[in-house]
Amino acid sequence: MKSQVIGYYSTPFGELWNKSLFDLTTEAVMGVLKNSDLEKNQIDAVFFGNMLGGILENNLHAGAKIADLLDISMPIFRVEGACASGGMAFHLAHSYITSGKGKTVLVVGAEKMTDVNTDQIIQGLMSAASGEEQECGLTFPGLYALMAREYLRKYSYTREHLASVSVKNHTHAALNPLAQFKNQITIENVLTSSSVADPLGVLDCSPVSDGASAVVITSDSNLMKKHKGITILATEIATDSISLLRRDSLTEIRATQEAASKAFSTAHIAPQDISIAEVHDCFSIAELLAMEDLGFWKKGEAGKQALQFESQREKGMLTVNTSGGLKAAGHPVGATGVKQIGEVYLQLTHQAGARQIKCDNTTFGLTHNVGGSGGTAVVSLFGV
Repeated sequence: MKSQVIGYYSTPFGELWNKSLFDLTTEAVMGVLKNSDLEKNQIDAVFFGNMLGGILENNLHAGAKIADLLDISMPIFRVEGACASGGMAFHLAHSYITSGKGKTVLVVGAEKMTDVNTDQIIQGLMSAASGEEQECGLTFPGLYALMAREYLRKYSYTREHLASVSVKNHTHAALNPLAQFKNQITIENVLTSSSVADPLGVLDCSPVSDGASAVVITSDSNLMKKHKGITILATEIATDSISLLRRDSLTEIRATQEAASKAFSTAHIAPQDISIAEVHDCFSIAELLAMEDLGFWKKGEAGKQALQFESQREKGMLTVNTSGGLKAAGHPVGATGVKQIGEVYLQLTHQAGARQIKCDNTTFGLTHNVGGSGGTAVVSLFGV
């Protein structure tokens, strides 16, 4: 059954002190309905991606709260998959449509992270790691630093290769009015930023963020004729061990590889067909691993390609993270996967404004959303 993304809305990402989690959620829902020229009664279900509401908000009955706030009565599902919550919500919403349960579904992802102290955020995020990793005091910067150290050692790369990812994504974010950080940076800025977990510095890491994003997907032929949309070619989820200790390799994420393989097989396209991608760059090393695991670059080549800025706007056939990625656009964890889809929607429908890529053959797009250190990965493919 053919279905399309026909609308998108996002709040700004950043430190949004004057808005609560449900303020942000309401804004995103009402915004996407307005942008899609839809009424609430045209929506058959809502899928809500959120990771930390139960921990930071003491609220696990989000669906009922959303129904109350929006004065709606329909199925509302809260989806949690760590930092992949938004991507998983989208995957399940698409499955809802393809199963025939509904024709038009709204997906919203939201997170409110800046109203608590750093220790609370660290503890909340580490609930997505293994018990043994938590017990020995590891954090996600520490886990990704272990992956980065092994990658640099294995392929004889340096911190400059990692830093180039942040530089590229800040360059893109400078053109995104909703991004948390719009400042351009240099490799030297990254190298001299405060150390977080060697070899990762502050500017190798995505920030703590607030924000919400929403998309509408539909299989209704009348709505698809009315709107400029993008077709969902595939959306796949894969899981792996939650613990780095139990993985065969620290320089690849098997869940990404498996989800990508399934998605490309379902869509009958190949990595070289993709011209726009939003990949999960929670840390600079994460984008390098993703580019290899998704099949864009050969194993061990991502560092070299990144330092040559091969995936920057107007540089090559593939442009990555035009939104600024998690690193510069911000990372409100439940919203990230939905924002990624929205960015690809804007690019493929030529609504991305100043950051619109100019490739004449912009036909296929990809989103890649990861939970934790790679325990979950969602890969979705789109076409026009």
